Amino acid sequence: MKIFVPMDSAAKALGAEEVVAALRAAAPEAQIIRTGTRGMIWLEPLVEVEIDGVRHGYGPASPEDVADILNGTSPKALGPVEALDWMARQTRLTFARVGVIDPLDLADYEAHGGLVGLRRALEMAPEEIVAEVTTSGLRGRGGAGFPTGIKWKTVQEAKAPQKYIVCNADEGDSGTFADRMIMEGDPFTLIEGMVIAGLSVGATRGYVYLRSEYPDAIAVMRRAVEIARRAGVLGKDVLGSGRAFEMEIRVGAGAYVCGEETSLLNSLEGKRGVVRAKPPLPALEGFLGRPTVVNNVISLATVPVIFEKGAQHYADFGLGRSRGTVTLQIAGNVARGGLFETAFGITLGEVVHDLAGGTATGHPVKAVQVGGPLGAYIPVSGFNAPLGYEELDAHGGLLGHAGLVVFDENADMLSMARFAMEFCAVESCGKCTPCRIGAVRGVETIDRIRQGDGEAVPLLRDLCVTMKDGSLCALGGLTPLPVESVLDHFADEFLPRREAAE
Repeated sequence: MKIFVPMDSAAKALGAEEVVAALRAAAPEAQIIRTGTRGMIWLEPLVEVEIDGVRHGYGPASPEDVADILNGTSPKALGPVEALDWMARQTRLTFARVGVIDPLDLADYEAHGGLVGLRRALEMAPEEIVAEVTTSGLRGRGGAGFPTGIKWKTVQEAKAPQKYIVCNADEGDSGTFADRMIMEGDPFTLIEGMVIAGLSVGATRGYVYLRSEYPDAIAVMRRAVEIARRAGVLGKDVLGSGRAFEMEIRVGAGAYVCGEETSLLNSLEGKRGVVRAKPPLPALEGFLGRPTVVNNVISLATVPVIFEKGAQHYADFGLGRSRGTVTLQIAGNVARGGLFETAFGITLGEVVHDLAGGTATGHPVKAVQVGGPLGAYIPVSGFNAPLGYEELDAHGGLLGHAGLVVFDENADMLSMARFAMEFCAVESCGKCTPCRIGAVRGVETIDRIRQGDGEAVPLLRDLCVTMKDGSLCALGGLTPLPVESVLDHFADEFLPRREAAE
């Protein structure tokens, strides 16, 4: 009997280890395989039992459910997992193996299409590799959406004795967990993507900058690097090609601003994590002053499937300039939270009302914040917005890392605006005045509004303009986005406070 149980952090937090212990005690002869999560977090811990080659799900499981699961009489039976509506409606490219394979079994990885892309890339010239990524339309999945092919081409054409690939795994946005899920559930795809990136630009060394708050991801990635090195996927002779690429895992100290690429590079060099002025761009003077590709986890983890299936196959999904798939992370006040990978173009309304099933409280949805703590709060009236970089921008939103946090009608939007400014004040690296001082003044100004000072509203708007135009990086530059969205869409929440004060 084969039984699959996630070792993902979310599943562990919900009791997966206790369920595994009960399974081992009740069925010592069974083969228990630990996987990543399928992304249906409301069903975790999800136990899958293979029956005639088909994996049947049971969840959310508890130790008390084990006996019924093993004898096939559990009321928590879900049927074939792949046929569940949440799974069947997805277009899983980047996450095709997550929840399916043992994350640290390289043979299992290869059996499910792993290393096909790398072997193809090894037969291509660097210029051809870059052209393939460019044709795919892949853009940065970390926030800015910058075309990956252009970034790689810049580094490729730079002249230097040493170049680097840096993976930004400092996933700090609220409501985001896609990077963690990949690293815990399919780490070899990230390693493979980094090797392909190295081949394309002439880099022989890479680093994964991983946040300290992800101990499981750190452990899995370190183990995966060791396994890949022993198997010849990393080292001086990648898969016998004569090409070299080595990498290591570095752990950050928990600063949100280190998710910004230049601050990350400073931290990686052992310096204080403060933002660098640009130019020069990291693509020309990055880690240790050398040309450096800095890409997000999902960006790099998507590269192998592009080379496995072809650039055009990937580019055929999506809309406009947003090609391929988007990995939606649905969180907050929702009935069904988790990760859903689909082609760009799905609307916010479909995600929130259909996939997420509305709110967990049963109260009407009031707003959804898209793109982390620096993303705009989009009201229900804007739920017809399709999820794409330019399309969401046209609705005043920011796609960012594609994290969605849902709020019901009881949410205090003025408090949400205040939180954005307070968050910036706490997390600012302190290098530029608009961010360092502006966020503090923003908190004070919102407190004045809360106390009934209507004249402070124009002042808050002016402050937002100053922060957007004058901040050195996106932390200060984007903090006004959630604040202005509250001012634009929920201005009536300010009125009772002013009237009450009068």
